[in-house]
Amino acid sequence: MKIIIIGGVAAGAKAAAKSKRLLPDAEVHIYTLDEYVSYSSCGIPYYIAGDFEDWHKLIVRSKEEFEKSGVNIHTLHKVTKILPADKKIVVRDTQNGECKFVEYDKLIIATGSVPIIPDITNKDLKNIFTIRNLEDGIAVREAMQNAQNVTIIGGGYISIELVEALIKNDKNVTLIERAPFILPVFDEDISAQIQTFIIENSEHKVNILNDDVASEFIGEDTVTGVVTANGFGFETDMVIIAAGVRPVVDIAEAAGIAIGPTGAIKVNSRMQTNIPDIYACGDCAEKINMISNTPMWVPLGSTANKEGRVAAINACGGVEDFEGILGSAVVRYKAMSISMSGLTEKVAQKLGFDAVSVVITKRDKAGYMPEVQNVTLKLVADRRSHKILGAQAIGSSDADKKVNTVSVGLIRGMTVEDLLDVDLTYAPPFSTSIDILISAARILKSKLN
Repeated sequence: MKIIIIGGVAAGAKAAAKSKRLLPDAEVHIYTLDEYVSYSSCGIPYYIAGDFEDWHKLIVRSKEEFEKSGVNIHTLHKVTKILPADKKIVVRDTQNGECKFVEYDKLIIATGSVPIIPDITNKDLKNIFTIRNLEDGIAVREAMQNAQNVTIIGGGYISIELVEALIKNDKNVTLIERAPFILPVFDEDISAQIQTFIIENSEHKVNILNDDVASEFIGEDTVTGVVTANGFGFETDMVIIAAGVRPVVDIAEAAGIAIGPTGAIKVNSRMQTNIPDIYACGDCAEKINMISNTPMWVPLGSTANKEGRVAAINACGGVEDFEGILGSAVVRYKAMSISMSGLTEKVAQKLGFDAVSVVITKRDKAGYMPEVQNVTLKLVADRRSHKILGAQAIGSSDADKKVNTVSVGLIRGMTVEDLLDVDLTYAPPFSTSIDILISAARILKSKLN
């Protein structure tokens, strides 16, 4: 059997490794446009921060290691066309321009995602960066050494990590976000608290412009300034565009592979597309929200690894299902952990739930213990069924533990009453005698009733 995988990093690399373990005699190939086939893109902001010096530590598995295990790696190769009727792909070597047809028995698409580049005047000036791959991270860290004022376009997860990285290197940061607050994936009451914390804990080095977008970059050869739609203008030494990403689906769509309502490749629970023997996984593939059972698209490395594994198992003749995601995520800004899972209140309402929520702030451990900190938790439930729909938590380093606990219950349809019965651990160094989850559930139960 010949298994062709388009793309590497998390999903493609996992699919290749799993395929070779399941079918040692199979011919497994990865074709990737990148120079490095398997690396931790999630670790790039921490390399930029200087948390470690050697970027090679981000490489999960080298080309040589893959080939030693029997997986054939073709870096700097672009797949330009999929021909399902002939079970072939067209591949171009980007170094010499040579094109060739390659046959497959099973095809796994793991083309990932690419940064969204807003329509900004002079966006091709030097010292304007995106962070798509390892090389981008290396370039940003190098440019940062000669910069004092840095502009970030967008206020999502990676932007928060980049702000922390830049502040750690004593840079001045201006962040431009089109929403009223940064991290608009959270409910606004939580996003507002996150933004306040960042501003108050950044040594006066962070300026956030909300409800605004960059309209023009200033400079002749290299960027020297930014002008926004609201008329603000300021100097900058470099710009990082982190305005979100979109799935790479062009060759799939051209081949007749169905695209879902989110703009990503439509797959079933076995990562199969609408065309036999073609699978898709990772950031290019659409997911199912496990609570609402509706299509959603959240590009995360943890999900990509799971989907790559499932795609490989089914491509190799096994049976494995990937039921969906909750959108669970965590990010850090200095001492604040920021985490969520499931539906926010605003999304739940859009999906037709009668959403009821509670926001509570409480100590993360007994008040007499050293280094006690606050945790703020938002719990969302459905009034009709009393089922918990989602959780958001910010504060001490344990905030994500509260969200992880809720995420397990979300998969099983836990109600607010069920959460009240959960036997959570207690000791003064770890929690209060009545955990914040229980306190929130009690208040929420009263509101529901």
